[in-house]
Order: sequence, then C-alpha cells, then structure tokens
Amino acid sequence: MSDDEQTVVANKNKSHRKDKPWDTDDIDHWKIDSFQPSDNKGGTFAEESSFATLFPKYREKYLREVWSAVTRALETHGIACTLDLVHGSMAVRTTRKTYDPYIILKARDMIKLLARGVAITQAVKILNDDTSCDIIKIGNVVRNKERFVKRRQRIIGPDGSTLKAIELLTQCYVLVQGSTVSVMGPHKSLKEVRRIVLDCMKNIHPIYRIKELMIKRELAKDPKLANESWDRFLPKFRKNHLKTSEKTAKKNERLEAKNVAREAAGLEPSTSKDAQKKKVYTPFPPAQQPRKVDLQLESGEYFLKKHEKEAKEAEKRKQKQAETTEKRQAERAEAFVAPAEEAVPTVEEKIKRKRRVMESEMDDEEAEGLEKSKKKKKHKHKLAQE
Repeated sequence: MSDDEQTVVANKNKSHRKDKPWDTDDIDHWKIDSFQPSDNKGGTFAEESSFATLFPKYREKYLREVWSAVTRALETHGIACTLDLVHGSMAVRTTRKTYDPYIILKARDMIKLLARGVAITQAVKILNDDTSCDIIKIGNVVRNKERFVKRRQRIIGPDGSTLKAIELLTQCYVLVQGSTVSVMGPHKSLKEVRRIVLDCMKNIHPIYRIKELMIKRELAKDPKLANESWDRFLPKFRKNHLKTSEKTAKKNERLEAKNVAREAAGLEPSTSKDAQKKKVYTPFPPAQQPRKVDLQLESGEYFLKKHEKEAKEAEKRKQKQAETTEKRQAERAEAFVAPAEEAVPTVEEKIKRKRRVMESEMDDEEAEGLEKSKKKKKHKHKLAQE
C-alpha cells in the first residue's frame, strides 16, 4: 500500500486546528504570573480607590506599634494607608505610584485581618498573588452562648491539636478570634476550612472532615486514581435520627421477641413499663377542686375583718420563722457536739479494778484447792476400804 492510502482522514470538527510546537507538557497552564510594573505601562488610574475598616479598642496598642511595618509593606505596591485612633479605623487608598489594579483589594483584606487579631507577619502574606483570605462569621450560627463556646473550642481542640491538623492538611493559616474565624491560604483550601468550621458549629466534629482530607491526600499520590471517583474510599457519616413512631415500632419489636422467648421457656409474657403505668381511661373528668374562697368559707377565715386576717397571717409567719430558726440552730449545733469518748479512769478506779481482779483470782485458786482436797480425800477413802 502507498503512503497516500495510509493517510488518516482528519475530523471535520478539528480540521482548522493546527499543531502548536511551543505548547509542550512541561508548561503549567494554570500558573498565575505575578503582576509587574511593566504590565501596566499606562501609569496612573483615572480615579482614586479607597477602603476603610474599624478595629476594636484592644487592638489599638498593637497597631500603633506595627503601623510602620504596615506602611512599608504597602508602599512597595504603591498603596497609602492611614491609622485614625480618634475614630478607631484604618484606611487604604491608591496613589499615582500604584500599578496593580487588584492590589487595593489585597490591601483591604490586609487591614481586615489586622482588625480581626492576625499578626502583621501573617497579614503581610495576603499581598502575594497565590494567597487569599476568608473571614468566617460564626456568631449567629448557635444561639446558646455555652454551646457556642464549646463548639468554638472544638475547632481549636486540646492544646490546639485540631487547629494544627487543619492547618497542615489545608496549607492555611487559621485564627479563631471572638465570633469570627480568619483564614489565609490557597483559594481551594479556603473552601475546605469554611466547610469544616461551619460543620463544627452545626455539631459535626472536625475529626470527620480531617479524616476525609487525609484520605484524599493519600489518594492524590496514586496516579492510577487521578481520573476515577474517590467516593468509594471516602467515609460516609450519616445522622441516625429516628422519628418517635420509628422508635416505638422498634421498641415493640424487641418486646415481642422477648415475649416469644419467654413463652418458649414456659414463663409469663412481660409487659412494658409504659403499659404498667398506663391508667384506666374514664370518660368523665375529675372532680372540680374547691376554690380559695370556698376553703376560706369552710374555715371561717372569709368572715374575719382585715386587721384580724393580718394578725393571723403575721402569727403564721412568726410560727414558720420560729420553726426555721430552730431547725437552723439544730443544724449549727451539730457541728459543736463532741463525739462520744471514753473517759480516762482515775487512780481510785484503777486500784478498785486491780482489787477486783486479784479477788477473782484468789477465789478461783481457793475453789481449785478445795476441789483438789476433795479428790485426795476420796482417793484416801477408797484405799482405806480396799
């Protein structure tokens, strides 16, 4: 066969596509190149852009100390900044030296992070192109304050171990401060951290998400699984909340199985506690309780005069107070009651006791002597008869 016959017919949809010898496999198409001054030769912008944010009072001292470092970091990108201690605000704005149109948004994020408690050494990293930030608001997720504090502490973990695991797996910097969580890192990792934090505030422990991230990291190392679904490897955590009717049905099933086993053993079937406690239904309502006025009429209190009623109430109050005081005095007196102790015998009692012991011993010796003498007499009498 000739070479002309072996030529492959090109697809009509791809007929206009040409070979690109410059497009090789070693080129990263997803790489974001940094923005240089040469990329914007036009120079200044048409209008000045500015952003401002408030900061809490406790951050004022720290911001005053590090503001020179903030100014130096922003000046390299042509951004001017001001610190207003009277109104408690920070502001950033573009200048004639600004060449990057997006850097003003990065500067805005930087002052936001500084206001939320992030250190200057970490906040400066937001100016890099490969770093983004996200401030997650968690204050309105949980209403109960105690529950909110517990779940927020769960994000940090014992000795900060859970937070450290999240930072290592997502390559992000995470700071839990007040009612917000500040996160810095790659854009894809910010979504993972947001998911972990919000799930934790909804009572899903962070360890489940951490396990999932660990499994994904191990699976990413295997090139065979690059184009496959990882759902079969990932753990599935489901909430098992049963309805009341489902709980009752399961309870009844267990009770029936138990009764079958008892009948097979020749025992009486057992009834549930609810059935035992269940009262007999009666269609008639319970008897009406007497009113307060009826009780006063029966006791004759209703016909008493105002001053007599007040005197009676005062007497009852005094009697109740007297009973309470007696009870309290008895409780207090219990602490001062000495425990039962054996009194140390006096010298006279010791002498009397010794005399009694000696007398009892002497009586025992005399009784023994009499018995021996009787035995001897009997023995002599027998010998004399023989």
